[in-house]
Amino acid sequence: MMAKVCKIWTAMARERPRFIADSMLGRLATWLRVLGYDTAYDAGITDSELIRRAKREGRIILTRDRRLLKRKGIGEALLIRSDHFREQLREVVSHFGLDPRSGFLTLCIRCNTPLEDIRKEEVRDRVPPYVFRTQEDFMICPRCGRIYWGATHRERMEEEIRELFGG
Repeated sequence: MMAKVCKIWTAMARERPRFIADSMLGRLATWLRVLGYDTAYDAGITDSELIRRAKREGRIILTRDRRLLKRKGIGEALLIRSDHFREQLREVVSHFGLDPRSGFLTLCIRCNTPLEDIRKEEVRDRVPPYVFRTQEDFMICPRCGRIYWGATHRERMEEEIRELFGG
């Protein structure tokens, strides 16, 4: 089942917008990743490097900084008006017409890399014993090695999305 998710994400990635969030939008970046949207984030990046990286990687800049929007050659950008991540997420989803459910948990929320299936036996020594006994499906980030599985944290994220976007 999970391998299918990764193949779907790869196909969707060609059509989906790619973002880069400024240093004030770390939580928004995380939640866009939860929704499956490729979102680069580096808290220490300068405005000049943010603009260069956005151009180089074909990313849309998400920012709270009005001065940044006035910079020459900024390219595509969206000023995020709210201070609260839930409202920020709604702003981005609404502005770009994003589907908040189509890529749910297909990216590593830490490093923005597409997740891959991993056999249960391969995670035996990498997850708590209770998790190993009670879960069947696992995914791994091939870049940072973080292991993902369905549990209460996933349910809480799903509930948050239902509260934000209905359904």
